Amino acid sequence: MVSNRCKTIVKNELEKLNIQYVKVDIGEVTIEEKLTSELYTRLAGALQKYGFEMIGDEKNDLIEELKTAIVDLENYSDEDLKTSYSDYIKLQVKDNFISINTLFEEIKGITIEKYIINHKIELAKALLQNNDLSLDEIAVKMHYSNTVQLSSQFKDITGLTPSHYRQLLYNSKSNSEVN
Repeated sequence: MVSNRCKTIVKNELEKLNIQYVKVDIGEVTIEEKLTSELYTRLAGALQKYGFEMIGDEKNDLIEELKTAIVDLENYSDEDLKTSYSDYIKLQVKDNFISINTLFEEIKGITIEKYIINHKIELAKALLQNNDLSLDEIAVKMHYSNTVQLSSQFKDITGLTPSHYRQLLYNSKSNSEVN
């Protein structure tokens, strides 16, 4: 925004979307509440029609909030998951799951579901290094319904079964101890 006319256009678009703002200055808008990703996208589209571009960290903040929610769920919860991932994420991030997923895929190039699966497999790989846990115990800890589901996703991501991965780790460890 470089003129009063620009400020007027921005104010009109904010009002059309019922976005409460504190002030609109040249190059800066102060709003009362954090925008949902859907409203952010709608505003960006409306402003883009006039050649304006929104600059802000809101998208990245939302993505980081989402990633933290996923990590917290997987790292700090040994309980059975009593809700779906999408419901959990919606509660934690306080936004529409479809909007969040679209934004996540736009920024990260991967869906939330794939991100969760990759994250779970990385954690499973770490747990497989510990011979104290059986595959059944790892599957439960990682919120899989059974070992078959864990094994299937693990093989899709790594190309190996969890048992084969563990065996390779064991062989590698044994060879390094001998040398």
